[in-house]
Amino acid sequence: MFELNWLMKKTIQKPSVSFKPYHQHQTELLPPSLEELIPERHLVRVVNRFIEQMDLSALFGSYRGGGTSSYHPRMMLKVLIYAYVSKIYSSRQIAKALREQIPFMWLSGNNRPDFRTLNRFRGERMKGVVDEVFSSLMELLVETGHVNLSTYFVDGSKFRADANKNSYIWRKNTLRYKARNQAAIQALLSEIDAQNAAEESRYGDRDLEELGETSELNSGMLETRIRELNERLAARPKDRALKRVVRKLEQECLPRQKKYEDQEQRLQGRNSSSKTDADATFMRRKDDRLLPSYNVMLGTETQFIVGYSVHQQPSDSAVFMAHMEKSSVLRKGHLPAAVVGDAGFGSEENYHFLEQQGIENYLKYNTFHREQGLKYRQDKFRKENFQYDEASDSYQCQGGRRLEYLKSERSTTQNGYKTEEKIYECKDCSGCPFESRCCRAQGNRRIQVRPALDRYRQQARDNLKSEYGRKLRAQRSVDVETVFGDIKQNGQYRRIRLRGLDKVNLEFGLLSIAHNLKKIALS
Repeated sequence: MFELNWLMKKTIQKPSVSFKPYHQHQTELLPPSLEELIPERHLVRVVNRFIEQMDLSALFGSYRGGGTSSYHPRMMLKVLIYAYVSKIYSSRQIAKALREQIPFMWLSGNNRPDFRTLNRFRGERMKGVVDEVFSSLMELLVETGHVNLSTYFVDGSKFRADANKNSYIWRKNTLRYKARNQAAIQALLSEIDAQNAAEESRYGDRDLEELGETSELNSGMLETRIRELNERLAARPKDRALKRVVRKLEQECLPRQKKYEDQEQRLQGRNSSSKTDADATFMRRKDDRLLPSYNVMLGTETQFIVGYSVHQQPSDSAVFMAHMEKSSVLRKGHLPAAVVGDAGFGSEENYHFLEQQGIENYLKYNTFHREQGLKYRQDKFRKENFQYDEASDSYQCQGGRRLEYLKSERSTTQNGYKTEEKIYECKDCSGCPFESRCCRAQGNRRIQVRPALDRYRQQARDNLKSEYGRKLRAQRSVDVETVFGDIKQNGQYRRIRLRGLDKVNLEFGLLSIAHNLKKIALS
């Protein structure tokens, strides 16, 4: 039995194994065509086809001519945009892809510009013309029917700048330290003037303040005073008090003054700035951290980016008009029929801007969603539920007492828009059965009313609560917010890689072009 099993094993042989031919150093008669290696519906073909059709006269015009030949700008733009589509943002990584990846080789025609050339093209050539290039793409999108520029969904998002989180410059600190330094300067100069008998002959009976000696001295004026004191010190080298003052002015006060002036120049009227990126502003993020950031505004239609802008102010409301004006330029002056935005945009000046431009108002205001609640609508002590008498220009509260016009207060926004607020007050709330619930502050009940804002809000309320308005509100959250999500999550672009406002604008121009071409390829 044992011998039989042994013979059966001997007769059953293992099947032979075969492998496909593998000849690493085999040569071919003809080299393979890169065209054949790229599928027909590959994303790189979409980038190539659309950029071939775009009007790049602004980009071509940036070349002066003369000298050695340059890489073709259309090829360079194709490579740059396809790199952004492929989540490659570093010029070194793009140069590496041109050497190793077939789509990049095909797109560039086997040209291999190094990372310095790519960086110069992006940072110098494209920086000044990216808006024109984006506008050319917009014209193509309209011609091909991808967008019709009718409805504009707008939103903003904070992107962290390429700056150290501890590189802050605070405006309040700069002003405080500068005032302290000025006080020290004035004290030193006053000390010398008081001790110098020559000042009497210079000023006579006039007081020092009349000549502006106590006014603020900038660094240039301070350097002039130091030179004068050094000339005086040369004539009196043994004057220890004068020598001490000159040394303090030269070694302490003047460097500080220059430092604070440089900080003020960096701030440009803002409340904060960064030492690493002077154009970045410290903004409050969702995790409650203050980080150097830029406020990026996007306008979309069917998830295509049709407008973009970069701002240094954190408030969406404050930069809405600037964004819309730039969007109008990018779209060759074509304004949308309606603009849809969340509660961050519903301010009086923004409503006024839309009215002036003849654009339908679908911007939410800050209390829109609260108004939809039953508790808000049934709160009879809110000013919105007081009865207004136009003849007497007064309001009547739930207790039957009148709130009469008291005064008007006017203010101006940072964009220069003038607002008016009318204040009404009840003459006597004592004895009213609702006093404890109605008068939440000390004194009689007082309300503030902005007639223009109330009119605009009523217009927005009617639009937003209409059937078409409800449809737009639902679409907004999946239109513009999806685009930000695609850039941050799918594109892995959460932190800006370039420094300076102009270069950040360039970066988001390229990102917008790349996003739109990727959207076409996937649609």
